[in-house]
Amino acid sequence: MRQKRIIALTGGAGSGKSRILEVLKEKYGAAVLQTDLVAKELEEPGKPGYEALVKEFGDQILDGTGRLCKEAMVRLVFGDDKARDRINSLIHPLVWKFVYGWCRQEGEVAVVESALLPENPHDYFTEVWYVHTSRDNRIQRMMDSRGYSRERCCQMIEGQPSEDEYRLQADYVIDNNGTEEEIYSQIQNLMEK
Repeated sequence: MRQKRIIALTGGAGSGKSRILEVLKEKYGAAVLQTDLVAKELEEPGKPGYEALVKEFGDQILDGTGRLCKEAMVRLVFGDDKARDRINSLIHPLVWKFVYGWCRQEGEVAVVESALLPENPHDYFTEVWYVHTSRDNRIQRMMDSRGYSRERCCQMIEGQPSEDEYRLQADYVIDNNGTEEEIYSQIQNLMEK
């Protein structure tokens, strides 16, 4: 019996993880999960992440309808390292608890995409793939696809792990600075291991 593959796909904002996820899902039938979507679900009113954030930061992070205000949260995350660390300490354990259960229920290949990984990623995953993309390419991609200013892109990059930190956790590195064919070839090689 083949061992189940539980892959962590990581890399900074704008590195192209979503495109690689699509290939893994469509070509290899992988079940995929994005931790930012899990976090968003946990931050809905009545959910544990929402309750923890409101308890910690108060009503100042809510909009007029009682939901988390995206702009207020962005200001907290990218304007104050201590606040960002506090948010992460509240939300990440909830996300990883969900991920742990999800991975064990999925099929032969499960892929979890996340810019941030837990402290001991191999407690969750059989392998970690880091998607490397140059800083300039990441900034340009975010400006083009998300409409962010250069300043906001730089703030996002500075708030995430460094390339060295990503590489320390990675079992494999995908270089996402080249052509689509080069990316597909790297994915194929990793899937055939």
